[in-house]
Amino acid sequence: MGMSNASRLAKIILNGFDAFFGDFQNLTLGGQARFENADWQLVHEVMSNRLEMYKKKISSAAKFADEIVGEMLLDRSLWRDAKTEYAVLIETHSNFEIAQTFFNSMYCYVFGHEKIRDLHAFVFVPDLLPKNLNDKVIFKEYSFTETVSVCIRDVLVDTQFNIPFEDLDRDVDRVLDRIRPIFESNVGESACERVEVLDSLFYRNKAAYLVGRFVLSGRYLPFVLPFMNNEKGAVYVDTVLFSADEVSKLFSFTRSYFMVDASVPSQYVDFLHSIMPHKEPFELYSAIGFGKHGKTVFYRSAVAHTVKSNDQYAIAPGIKGMVMLVFTLPSFDYVYKVIKDRFTPPKDMTREEVKGKYKLVKRWDRAGRMAETQEFSNLAFDRRRFPVELVNELKKEVPSLLEEKGNALILKHVYVERRMTPLNLYLKDATDAQLFSVMEEYGNAIKQLAGANIFPGDMLLKNFGVTRHKRVVFYDYDEISPLLECNFRTLPKAVTEEQEMASQPWYDVKPNDVFPEEFSLFFTGNKRARKAFSTLHGDLYRVEFWKDLQKEISRGKFQDVFPYRQKYRF
Repeated sequence: MGMSNASRLAKIILNGFDAFFGDFQNLTLGGQARFENADWQLVHEVMSNRLEMYKKKISSAAKFADEIVGEMLLDRSLWRDAKTEYAVLIETHSNFEIAQTFFNSMYCYVFGHEKIRDLHAFVFVPDLLPKNLNDKVIFKEYSFTETVSVCIRDVLVDTQFNIPFEDLDRDVDRVLDRIRPIFESNVGESACERVEVLDSLFYRNKAAYLVGRFVLSGRYLPFVLPFMNNEKGAVYVDTVLFSADEVSKLFSFTRSYFMVDASVPSQYVDFLHSIMPHKEPFELYSAIGFGKHGKTVFYRSAVAHTVKSNDQYAIAPGIKGMVMLVFTLPSFDYVYKVIKDRFTPPKDMTREEVKGKYKLVKRWDRAGRMAETQEFSNLAFDRRRFPVELVNELKKEVPSLLEEKGNALILKHVYVERRMTPLNLYLKDATDAQLFSVMEEYGNAIKQLAGANIFPGDMLLKNFGVTRHKRVVFYDYDEISPLLECNFRTLPKAVTEEQEMASQPWYDVKPNDVFPEEFSLFFTGNKRARKAFSTLHGDLYRVEFWKDLQKEISRGKFQDVFPYRQKYRF
């Protein structure tokens, strides 16, 4: 008998997903070789290519679907039947939940993100692993039947790097010295039943990370061993991270995605969640490179939160932006950012240019200093949760993106971002010690972004946020640009009284010109912050600092950016 169009469409989509996943894994598998060869330029190129792979596979699968089912591809009843067929096909698929997201992406690609209903796509299906999967296949167990030293050595040797350790005995001793106090504070070594280590290393930028957990009297104690390449053909352990908070920072929403050979990503997410219980599953999916599925899981969690809460949406705290209208649900840890129809002067750019900046950030190394954003089209909200003032603000600022249908308020394009305390608001109530610490963080954020070839452009305090870990993060991207495209200049000296008294620059200024001496203007109205910043990061006021950094980046030198404090390093 022949095959129905719904069955054929379902198979095309599943074939597209399997092709995507295979190519994704192949790129990821090269992480070890790139690390061992210290090929940091290639690391960044592959990361960028991997981010583009998903869209290309969706486009390719849609082309095949159009060739095979023709005009029926636009018939939603076909998608209803195809969803039923697809659900049967992936019933025993080890990655069925990500396969569902791929189906949804195909539907959104064909219909332009309109009328997304559970009838035609997998909107509200919970992520449950097939019962026949054995989670022990993703990690290796080590017992303490021998000495702790032998156990640590076995763990290090089993990394199976193709380059030698710089000094294996030294690294074993260093790790042993660091973990002994931890065991002593957790009822002694005998309380440790076993060690469980994920079988694949996590690669990002210039480091590789071994992730595991100690099983102590039925509970988990996380640990991570970061490995560095000394760029002379050997590897070494840089530190040991223990606490859930420190490990959580490694998987922060401000950092680039890992390369990790996770054949069943949901199992890796479960393991990671066991050692970082405060991390949401969607954050962990994104952290290991499955950003599209992370977005799906985030959407489901946002809907679930909305259903169980009853507070009203409100304008986000802080100074209103010239480019974005930002609102939030107070009980939810995220903000919604919408690009205005008209920008407040002197901002002079288009909506497409702003979207391009956000796309740039998505593909760039965020250096632990830029917040990840989720981009949505036609995002529907409950109109009854919006006070009149907020609705009026939306009608005033984003009328072209706003649509109302009964109790639904639809925004045609939205960015969702983690909510943080704006730096300018944090400083208002900061003690002297807190101010000094956060100003150190602020300067470090600027320097680390610059080291990743990123210049924030508008470095006003209101464009940076403070996380729960008291890290300073940049989140306003409309003026961002590659550092190498900036022309850092010294302010010309006035030679006449007219020049000295001029309200506007009397010298020629091009769009990419930057005058570091003017950075102190970002602290207007906050003398305490300016004094602390000048003490800690006065080098940022010098043109030479920026030009020297540009030379290093031009030579292909990538700075070391550690996702943990320098004091933790061996």
